[in-house]
Amino acid sequence: MKALLFAAGRGERMRPLTETTPKPLLEVGGKPLIVWALERLAAAGVREVVINTAHLGAQFPPALGDGARWGLRLRFLHEGDIPLETGGGLLNALPWLGDAPFLVINGDVWCDADLTALPREPRGLGHLLLVENPPHHAGGDFALGANGLLSREGAPRLTYAGIGVLRPALLEGWQTIIGEAPGARESPPRFRLAPLLFAAAARGELNGQRHAGAWVDVGTVERLQALDARLRGG
Repeated sequence: MKALLFAAGRGERMRPLTETTPKPLLEVGGKPLIVWALERLAAAGVREVVINTAHLGAQFPPALGDGARWGLRLRFLHEGDIPLETGGGLLNALPWLGDAPFLVINGDVWCDADLTALPREPRGLGHLLLVENPPHHAGGDFALGANGLLSREGAPRLTYAGIGVLRPALLEGWQTIIGEAPGARESPPRFRLAPLLFAAAARGELNGQRHAGAWVDVGTVERLQALDARLRGG
C-alpha cells in the first residue's frame, strides 16, 4: 500500500514559527512532526510515500532524505508557492499513487493509532479514522453508525482525524461536487477534499472507525508546545 502525506499547508495560525519552517517539520518530542507519521507508516508496512509540498517546500528533501532510514521510498511533489489544498493535492498526486486504495495522513496531526487496524480494501470509496471532537471543532464531521457507515446526519458526531484509506474513485466527478468554488477552475485545480468526503457519505459510500487513543491537531503554537511537553514527559 502507498500513502499520501499532506505537507503543503502554510501554517498561518502558527506564525512566527512557520515563517521559517514548514509546520510538518516543526519538532515535537525531539523530532519533526512529519517523522512521527513516517515511522507509523513504515511500521504499517507502507513502502512508498508521496509527500506534497508548497510553503518552504525546498526544506523537505534535505530534512527527510529519500526515506531509506525508515525503509521507505519518498517522492516529493512540489505544488508551487500556493498549495492546491487537500483535494487538489490529492488529484495532483493520483498518477503516483496508482489504482489501488492508499493511505492518507495530514502532516499536521499527531496520533498514536495503529495504522494496520485500517482496512486495506475499504468498503465503498473510503474508510476514515474518527476521534472525539476537540474543543476547536466541537460540532464534529460525521456520525458513525453501528455498521461503520458514516453519515452527515445523526448523533453523536465525531471528527475526522485526518487519517484514512481512500480509493482513487473518490475523485471521480469532483468537478460536479466542487462546482464554482474558488480555485476549482485553475490549472492545476485547487480545492478542498472535505466536500468529496461529505458527498460520498451522503451516498452511503464512506465508512470509518473510532480511535480512542491520543490525537492532536497541531494547529496552534500552544498545541504544539503542549504536545512537545507531553512527549518529553513534562
